[in-house]
This record gives sequence, structure tokens and C-alpha cells, in this order.
Amino acid sequence: MGHKIAIVGAGAVGAYAGAHMARAGEDVTFIDPWPANVETMKAHGLTVSHFRDVPEWTTKVRALHLTELQQISKQKPFDIAFVCMKSYDTEWATAMIAQYLAPAGFVVSLQNCMNEAAIAGVVGWGKVVGCVASSITVDLCEPGHVRRAAGKSGDKHTVFRAGEVHGRITERVREVERLAALADSALVTTNLLGERWSKLVTNAMANGMSACTGLISKDILRNDTLRRFGARLGSEAIRVGQALGYELEDIHHLDPEVIARAGEGDAAATRQYDAHRLDEVTTGGGGEHRPSMGQDMVKGRRTEIEFINGFIVRQGETIGLPAQANAALTDIVRRVERGELQADPKHLTDLRLN
Repeated sequence: MGHKIAIVGAGAVGAYAGAHMARAGEDVTFIDPWPANVETMKAHGLTVSHFRDVPEWTTKVRALHLTELQQISKQKPFDIAFVCMKSYDTEWATAMIAQYLAPAGFVVSLQNCMNEAAIAGVVGWGKVVGCVASSITVDLCEPGHVRRAAGKSGDKHTVFRAGEVHGRITERVREVERLAALADSALVTTNLLGERWSKLVTNAMANGMSACTGLISKDILRNDTLRRFGARLGSEAIRVGQALGYELEDIHHLDPEVIARAGEGDAAATRQYDAHRLDEVTTGGGGEHRPSMGQDMVKGRRTEIEFINGFIVRQGETIGLPAQANAALTDIVRRVERGELQADPKHLTDLRLN
């Protein structure tokens, strides 16, 4: 459709989605702060590989380092800017790209967490669209190479959900759906914030646990104590989201009530939850990946713990609903991140919560 597209942050999700757009012939520019990543993309393109079913491929791309972005002032501005940075970099990244947006241009949050308000604080609500990437399991394994710990989800699971904050279906959100669908299955949602909170619950149940234990997903799920602590995390997050008025979608392909009741100790719900989560690790490649926060910890990067579990805690405090397990996990992850503790499952298996 002739749109000029910016991918702000060529990390795992940005590189994966953007590479498919570039391969399909879209006018895409990648903007990234990691020099090695930019130089590799310039010299060799972007490589995409999958755990199964999809052959590895490489596509030529246009890539700019942050310091080179100013050259866009002499060129056609961007119509669509996908912000794919970590949540703590949202505001400055949005302010940076906003200077190079066309008058009718808009910003898409293709990130974890709930960053639409932060983006709107820079460009205004009228220029904000959201796109949730659910169970995409990608990592930037080396400069210029993004790897997915699965094949394509296709009709088995809808990966991308694009929506307007106000819930109406617009031409621009249909375009975001089209672009996302170049990478994998996509739909337009009228429940963006409910989708966002549901994804937040998913991240809250896994990311911080991987970061502070050092384990990949399947090893967390196979441990009874850790798996059920995940249910406790999810239960608190679900109850906070419900109290805030969000309409939650399925989480881990389960009714949120099943997870909430399992985390609250309901025996029947716990059996259903355990059976479903354990079944995930018996399927081909299931749970073989390290969640994004676990990847950050391994790479020595700052985590998003304050924007996931910490955010749930703060939102719960505003309505008088404590999230004790999420608060405990947030504290442990911060201590591991600062080097006060080494990653170890005992941080959680030895944890006692009333």
C-alpha cells in the first residue's frame, strides 16, 4: 500500500516481524541502538531461523543506527512506526521517531507490557495503535539473526492481535494486521487492553521465574513447586485485571478462571491447570525456549520486571488488592539483576507465602 515503515528496535520481535515485511517487499527501515546488529544487517541482511518446519532464510534490509536517523529529515517521513524497544525505553524511543512521522503517521506498540499510555504521552492518543505478540518465542541469538523456538503457529494459535485503544475497527488497524500477518497468523481485536492484560499475565507467569531461576520454560513447568507458583502469580494478576475492568482472553489456552482458581488452591482447577501445562512440554519443542526476561538476564541486560510483575503489584495497590507473590518475585529478580544473588530455583522453591 506504499507505506513507509520504521521498526524502532530490531531485537527479537522487531527483527522477526520486520524481516517478514522486508522479504515481502514492504518499504521497511530498521533503527537499532546495537552497533553490531546494525552493521551485520547492513552487510548481510537479516537471517530468520525456526526450531522446526521452516527453512532458514535471509533477506536484505535497510538498517540505521540511532545516530544515523537524522538523515530521514531529508527523505520521505514514516507512515507507520513500530516501537519494539524494551518497555523502559518506550518514551525516548517514541520521542525520537515522532520527529520523522508523516502528518497522518502513527505509532504501533509491538512490545510486552502495557505501553500505549506512555506512547500517547509523547504523540497523543490519536496516533497510538497496539499490536500484541502472543507466544511468539523468539530471540535475537546473534547480531542480524533472529531465531524462533518453534515453527509457524498458523491456525493453531493467533500470534498477533492488532487493535485501537477505543476498540473500533479502523483502516489503519487493518493495515497493521496485514503487515503482522506477513510473519504469522494475525487478527484485529476490539479488546486491545484486555488482550494486553492477558499477555501481561502470561509474561508474569514465566518471564521473572526464568530470570531468577536460570531455567528454560519446560524445566519450570516440570517442577511442581515452580509450576504452581506460576499459577499463583497468574491468579493475582488475573484478579487485579478483573478488578480494573479488563475483559480477559484465554491465557495459555486456558480460561483465566481456571488459572485464577488454581492459584487460589482450588483442587479441581489445579488438576486441570497441571494437566494442561504439563501437556505443553510433551509436544514437539514445547517449552524449549527461554522467556525474554530470562534471555535478558543471561545477556546481562536490564529486565522488564518493573513493567510486568512490578506493574501488577502497583496496579493492585491502587485498588487495595495485594499481589504478594508478584511482589516477592519482583524483589528477587531485582536482586539477581544487581548481582546480589545468583540465579537459582531455590529462590522460589524455598519461598514461603501465606
